Amino acid sequence: MNVFRLAGDLSHLAAIIILLVKVWKSRSCAGISGKSQILFALVFTTRYLDLFTSFISLYNTSMKIIYIGGSYATVYLIYAKFKATYDGNHDTFRVEFLIVPVGGLSFLVNHDLSPQEILWTFSIYLESVAILPQLFLISKTGEAETITTHYLFFLGLYRALYLINWIWRFYFESFFDLIAVVAGVVQTVLYCDFFYLYVTKVLKGKKLSLPA
Repeated sequence: MNVFRLAGDLSHLAAIIILLVKVWKSRSCAGISGKSQILFALVFTTRYLDLFTSFISLYNTSMKIIYIGGSYATVYLIYAKFKATYDGNHDTFRVEFLIVPVGGLSFLVNHDLSPQEILWTFSIYLESVAILPQLFLISKTGEAETITTHYLFFLGLYRALYLINWIWRFYFESFFDLIAVVAGVVQTVLYCDFFYLYVTKVLKGKKLSLPA
């Protein structure tokens, strides 16, 4: 494992922890898109179906469990534990407009037509757009809490670092996965505007807002 993949994993882990701690400590999920969290739970469920059938390393298995557990824990906090604080009136992104096209694309463009490979491909495509409901929620409400922007920053940083990881693997391991790279580029592009606002506003102590 190269340093960029490790840094990406740690950034992803930091994003999950930041979000869980934010919701638990504030006893509120205000400003958090439950729909994005459901999509992430679906991403990890379909990607890690091999959790109990294919062992690569303790690290690999542990991270899979953390990603799945963290996503479902977040969904539970939003839709059960702190349901009264969930802003469903603004979290109105039509996720079927993401799931249906992604599902169709995963059947058309994949490495192999086996069920597990199609579901893995589905998870890669879906992850690239799963943050859209969250960004849509922020644009609709007009601003985001600082802790929420930190969560989004580390989530975007994770994907950006993974792109560097793919470049590293291409040059030093002769490994290249076009599906993962293209999906990663799409996901990183979606964060570009947010990254700019994060650096110019949040790090200077100002509240972040996205254009409606």
